[in-house]
Amino acid sequence: MGTVYLGHDPFKNRDVAIKIAHPETEQIESARGRYRKLFFNEATVASRLKHPNIVEVFDVGIEEDVWYIVMEYVAGARTLHDFTRADKLMSMEDVVLNIFKCAKGLDYAHRHGVVHRDIKPKNIMLTADHELKLCDFSIALTTKSDVTESTQIHGYVGSPLYMSPEQIRMENVTNQTDIFSLGVVLFELITGQHPFEANSLPAITHKITSMAHPPLRELRSDAPKILAHIVDRTLSKDPATRYKMGLDLAADLSLVFARITPADEQLPGGEKFNLVNRLRFFDDFSEAEIWEVINASLWQEFPPDYEIILEGDVDNCFYVIITGEVMVRKGTRKVDTLMRGDCFGEMGFIARQQRSASVIATSPVTVMQVRATLMERASLNCQLRFHKVFLNTMVRRLSRTTEQYSQSGNK
Repeated sequence: MGTVYLGHDPFKNRDVAIKIAHPETEQIESARGRYRKLFFNEATVASRLKHPNIVEVFDVGIEEDVWYIVMEYVAGARTLHDFTRADKLMSMEDVVLNIFKCAKGLDYAHRHGVVHRDIKPKNIMLTADHELKLCDFSIALTTKSDVTESTQIHGYVGSPLYMSPEQIRMENVTNQTDIFSLGVVLFELITGQHPFEANSLPAITHKITSMAHPPLRELRSDAPKILAHIVDRTLSKDPATRYKMGLDLAADLSLVFARITPADEQLPGGEKFNLVNRLRFFDDFSEAEIWEVINASLWQEFPPDYEIILEGDVDNCFYVIITGEVMVRKGTRKVDTLMRGDCFGEMGFIARQQRSASVIATSPVTVMQVRATLMERASLNCQLRFHKVFLNTMVRRLSRTTEQYSQSGNK
């Protein structure tokens, strides 16, 4: 579609990637209209999306006869295609973490009315800092009413190896289409082979639409059963039985982390209990209930300046600070400081609402991340205890926020 140049933005003092469209004169007459749609569809759709796991578009325009898109420059990036060969596979832990990030990026796009339609390893970049970036929204479909139809591409579009059954049959495309494609990527990253491998493209498309993929554990006996279940659900032929949203897939992937993290990277259970038992949040919990919460949580460590929660993101996690200190920031304004024993993420945990503020580590931080889906599996007494303390904590937080705003208003 074009040539990408490295550029520099002197106003923001940052490097940028500038995609320049190949001149229309180089296109055959019948392809010019479609080519123009592809180029400006990427610009129109991607410029609406601002998420840490999506390549950001800064500017779009036409200068005389030059079409251009100015995008985030991702230094030292590789695509996930580099890790789909059997002799180049990532660790299973890295695969799960990376697909988890992809699922969150897709969830954000879907909630903003964008279906990517071309999820494949070459459209997922891995940065030098091991972050994930979804890219190339040129054939994305948007359901937003304010997007002009002139940039939309319809019909048989995508990369056939990664198309969902409904894409191949040119049926209605939804969020579940991207979920299926991401499932194909997940299968490849774990096994080093395509789940619908065949000798020709027609044979592959036949397998995608009509035949089951090989059981994951036949190819990777070390894969947890829950991961095999996740793969089966993402690759379901029926969109209705796949994950509805990327966040649902991400929530299930989070269950896999504890099962595949090497034992020497996990704190011993007794040490976790001793750390948690000292926190005021758990003062009224019995020992058995504390263990239930520990077993329903994921322990994470973050370096200083790491954004644990990003304003505008959607998640259903609740966090308890085990060690360290974090800053709560609304836009550019610091609104609070939280430390050991404090918690954050209440509204996302309750209602999966967009995060209203960012939470940034100001020192090395260890948190206990609790997911609503995991707490639902705890005993009734533990759930009641947890929600009582949880609601009391939220009431105190709201009261303190109201008092702060009241005082600032009086000044």
